[in-house]
Amino acid sequence: MPGRYGSQFGPDITFLGVPRCTWSDPSTYEDADVVIIGAPFDGGTSHRPGTRFGPQYIRQSCYMPHDGSRPSLALRVDGLRGDLTVRDAGDVEMYSGDAERSVRTLQEAVYAVARTGTIPLILGGDHTIAWPDAAGVADHLGAGRVSMVHFDAHADTGDVNLGSLVGHGQPMRRLIESGAVRGDRFLQLGLRGYWPGPETLEWMAAQGMRSYEMSEIVARGLDECLTEAFEIATDACDGVFLSVDIDVCDPGHAPGTGTPEPGGLTGRELLDAVRRVTYELPVVGVDVVEVSPPYDNADITSALANRVVLEALSGIARRRRDGRDGTRWDPRRPLLDGR
Repeated sequence: MPGRYGSQFGPDITFLGVPRCTWSDPSTYEDADVVIIGAPFDGGTSHRPGTRFGPQYIRQSCYMPHDGSRPSLALRVDGLRGDLTVRDAGDVEMYSGDAERSVRTLQEAVYAVARTGTIPLILGGDHTIAWPDAAGVADHLGAGRVSMVHFDAHADTGDVNLGSLVGHGQPMRRLIESGAVRGDRFLQLGLRGYWPGPETLEWMAAQGMRSYEMSEIVARGLDECLTEAFEIATDACDGVFLSVDIDVCDPGHAPGTGTPEPGGLTGRELLDAVRRVTYELPVVGVDVVEVSPPYDNADITSALANRVVLEALSGIARRRRDGRDGTRWDPRRPLLDGR
């Protein structure tokens, strides 16, 4: 039923203990800056399943008390309480056997949150959900007014897979073809491996997509590539959607994922990059996807995804605080200055 909250595949918990809300009832999050939405869907997976359990594990994978508070040492803000108000709407009902229905319901939930001016932060699920996530935000801000910064080992620009237009290898093509996101404002970082083939690469080039493969990131440096991508992302767009596929990291840092690809970013590099994106850019939506707990070791991947969410929240909080008082965070500033 619309607006249902709770967990489909695990305990009924919120992200590290933040207060509960209901996505279909804006009065339950009228004071919120960010609303977390669970998308426990792995019906679009082409290899290893299990990401339906991702939201549960991302919410709880932390060794500290789940008290709805997490002050950041690096940014000197609390992205859960005090500097940002966060609510958790629980999981959207998504059925792996009915992909089309599932993505429609998720897009409805994301749009309901975005239209209030609140940032939706979606916990996946496989990467199929990026289509309804970014499209839901674009429904509010306008088609083509949202750019995409996409961390992934794979381009996810396939067309038809196993007879379906809906799947985790196709969301970025669906977003561009629908007009929700412009191809020439689509920035991908971390691509590597042996897919896609020439035909798909030609389609991507025709759309004006900019892909920073790992070979380029290694040669030029991640910071330089990010700075260049930011300039493109903020040109002629009103906001940026950040999509993080955890397999952008090397499997040694994120083994619990459906399609692991060797040679990726380190966990440290991903966290620093997410911090930069959310601090330097006008982020209007975030998703973190492809955490598959059944394939994880010692919750390594779930813990990393949990920290990706916290870095995003901390970056948003610091950006808002600095915007109010006219200061600017410097990552080289000593921690002990207390600011």
